[in-house]
Amino acid sequence: MKRCVPVEQAVGMVLPHDITEIVRDSFKGRAFKKGHVIQPEDVEHLRRLGKDNIYVLELSEYEIHENEAGLLLAQALAGSGAEFAKDVVEGKVAISAACDGLLKVNQEALLQFNMLGEVMCATLQDNTPVQQGEQIGATRLIPLVARRRLVERAVSIASVDEPILRVLPLRQVQAGLVITGNEVYYGRIEDRFEEVLRDKLEALGSEVIEVGFAPDNPEHIAAEIHKCLARGAELIVTSGGMSVDPDDVTRQGIKAAGASDMVYGTPVLPGAMFLVARIGEVPVLGLPACGMFHHVTVFDLVLPRILSGEAIGRRELAELGHGGLCRNCKHCQYPICSFGK
Repeated sequence: MKRCVPVEQAVGMVLPHDITEIVRDSFKGRAFKKGHVIQPEDVEHLRRLGKDNIYVLELSEYEIHENEAGLLLAQALAGSGAEFAKDVVEGKVAISAACDGLLKVNQEALLQFNMLGEVMCATLQDNTPVQQGEQIGATRLIPLVARRRLVERAVSIASVDEPILRVLPLRQVQAGLVITGNEVYYGRIEDRFEEVLRDKLEALGSEVIEVGFAPDNPEHIAAEIHKCLARGAELIVTSGGMSVDPDDVTRQGIKAAGASDMVYGTPVLPGAMFLVARIGEVPVLGLPACGMFHHVTVFDLVLPRILSGEAIGRRELAELGHGGLCRNCKHCQYPICSFGK
């Protein structure tokens, strides 16, 4: 039960919730913290914040305060690789990444959670690469006080099967690169693909242990892939030769190397002629020539998911169509953009 007390009569009382102050373009935060004992000098400040009355709470056993609720919700929402602050700020609890990795959001459970109406959880988008300490979500009880059984229902939804928010660490693999194309193999042009691919892999903590070059010949491409596997490569990335020209035979070379579960083509631009496959337990990624020109391609969307241990097939690639059009911004800020989201 809430009882209103005129602010001038509230001196000596304890605030039951944070009181927010907003100053345009300069400040938004707590002016008074939950538990603050109201002092005579606080009265005018509270009035300036529009608080002519102060609530005094008297909760029944069937009711729950926003701070207790926020912590219960955060505990249920935060799965492996996620952590939350014990400090409740203005009723909100922040959930952060406990490690570098890939954010996974149980989107259906999140929808059901937010459908309850009096609780909320906002997150970053599914499959966003995140760094340790980065905020990935936040939750709160929307009213100051709610029915305890509603919060219990929200907790049940948030933790059924798997928690709504998880961060999967990325495996640090040893990768083999196979650069294809007559123009590079015979020295007609300088290769630029190795540098691009090496930088992207090393940025995610992996290491390139073998680089092979092959002309537009399926048997030669397959042989270079086998050299990488013999060196212990845990991931194979090929570059070029994925188009429709007669001498674009990288796909045939990957198949000749023993690949299975091969899926070619994605609804992503740049990167429509991308390929995923496996040779035994080793993932194989075939990157078209756009990967050398564009700063960000489908490769950047798929690689972290592969390193998190996810199997990528036709459905996973098809789902990338929604958000799969890169805007080719002059100053790329990926992943802080809509690409792949």
